[in-house]
Amino acid sequence: MDSGLAALLGAAVGSATTLGAAIVNGRAQARSQHAQWNRQRRRDAYADYLGALHDRDIAMDAVLDALRSDHPDLPDIDEKIGRFITLAREVHRACEVVILEGPAPLTEVVERVTDASKDLSHVMRRLARNAHVGDTTHKAEDTALAAERERILYRAVKDFRLAARSVIDKTD
Repeated sequence: MDSGLAALLGAAVGSATTLGAAIVNGRAQARSQHAQWNRQRRRDAYADYLGALHDRDIAMDAVLDALRSDHPDLPDIDEKIGRFITLAREVHRACEVVILEGPAPLTEVVERVTDASKDLSHVMRRLARNAHVGDTTHKAEDTALAAERERILYRAVKDFRLAARSVIDKTD
């Protein structure tokens, strides 16, 4: 084999090797970028959900605080309940995005948060309904029940935060 052919063959092998390495590196980089994009989408969805929960919970606290009064200001309570309902819709919207982004095990945790939220809002509505008719018969019991349901909701939200962090960490 003459030196010209050997040089040409060497150049072809070198080019093929370089091209193969570039393809492999390009695919690895594309997978890494896709994983980063996916993680960021999930992080944003989870953060939006937690933010919506926080805002809604502050509104619920305002309603419950107003209902604890011996002489509740009913128009004020109704206004606060309206704000709570608006924010609860935002939580529902954010929840749907979290469910869409997944993964499935996180959906189970979201359902626990939703159930705990419903349980607390039922007590809040009963307190409001009784305040409107002037019935204080079960006020002390319902106030204690609301406090217990708030603790359950707080634990469910805490579990969501931990599960979301776990999902995000696994995609790193």
